[in-house]
Amino acid sequence: MAPDADTPETDETIPRKDEAAAFEADPLRDDEPRPATDAPGPRGANTDAPDPAEAAAPDDVIREPDDVAPDTTDGEVGEAVQVTADGEQTTMDAPPTDLKRAALVYNPTKVDPAQLRDLVARLAREAEWAEPLFFETTVDDLGDDAARAALDEGADAILVAGGDGTVRAVSEALTDTGVPLTIVPSGTGNLLARNLNLPLADPETMVRATFDGDVLAVDAGVARLRRTDGSTEEHGFVVMAGMGLDAAMIANTRPELKKTVGWVAYVDGAARSLVTAKPFRIVYQLDDQRLHSARVQSILFANCGSLPAGIALIPEASIADGKLDVAVIQPAGPFGWLGVWRKIWWDNSFLRRFRAGRRVLERRGRDASVHFRRGHEIETATSPAQPVELDGDEFGEATRIYCRIVPGGLQIVVPRGHDTSSL
Repeated sequence: MAPDADTPETDETIPRKDEAAAFEADPLRDDEPRPATDAPGPRGANTDAPDPAEAAAPDDVIREPDDVAPDTTDGEVGEAVQVTADGEQTTMDAPPTDLKRAALVYNPTKVDPAQLRDLVARLAREAEWAEPLFFETTVDDLGDDAARAALDEGADAILVAGGDGTVRAVSEALTDTGVPLTIVPSGTGNLLARNLNLPLADPETMVRATFDGDVLAVDAGVARLRRTDGSTEEHGFVVMAGMGLDAAMIANTRPELKKTVGWVAYVDGAARSLVTAKPFRIVYQLDDQRLHSARVQSILFANCGSLPAGIALIPEASIADGKLDVAVIQPAGPFGWLGVWRKIWWDNSFLRRFRAGRRVLERRGRDASVHFRRGHEIETATSPAQPVELDGDEFGEATRIYCRIVPGGLQIVVPRGHDTSSL
């Protein structure tokens, strides 16, 4: 299969053959050992610690991922904490009821807990639902264990209030369950809420929608990571995952600055990361297409493509099309970054909004600094390991990342009559 017409010159298409042989023919790095032909695959469990090139070696096929494991900050299963309406810790056993029941999962550092619990309890009573359940996130439970505990208690609807990490973790737990999720915007990013055009400064409207709003089926993402020791783990994402400079930027963002100025702090992280940024070699396969090899600064896997301040990182990405959008960032030297910023800030975020601007883009042609692809699943390998991020949170380093989309995997609550035509 020939490469796409807009494939940049630095993106080489590797003829289909045994994937290990493909890595032999085109090593990830000239100064790294070539991967062994019997290198373990992404689903295999290997007790030995392979070198990075061996760990990155692809399997013959892309497999379906296993069930998503719980997220914790230290790799251990967290413990969900349930509280009463007054904030006192309580047991996990909710009294039986014939009424519908909602559960609120919230990050107590991102919201006013007492005020939010009172709001949810009041609107639940008005809707003639049972007394809600309340769960606080902790350093060991980012929200997915709390959401699973709420499901075990028979919750008919779940609300989440916290940062993007909390929304991601709760969404991960609810994927493919059919239980509707209400996002109460909190924190600094609100990436999923922005992409759904939800009201960001009106928590009561969103909480009320839990009981009388509409439900929209949207896509969810799953990312499987392979570490340098051969171990693998899976996590969900709802906005985008990334490998390379974008993840390094997030890792280099100072937490105290983010608390002060919000998402603008990532500009500082970007400046700190660009100083030492170097391109790295990846080999990737989208769906059942042939392998591609490229030297990149970042590769992004998007479920939706908008960022704060009206930045359309991937303008064609849709959260409801069952597709995964991929952006390969490969600037050619310092001046190549001008092409990246022009593409993201000017072309995607401004010119595309207007008919005349779209005509300008058609005449200009393709920009090799940023290359877009679309499919259902993608597997990417690199050596040495590169930093990874999911929905704006760093997830360490990986030699491989496999991402796929679960079409309609999340049931998201929106206010009644909410305009979803742009989604």
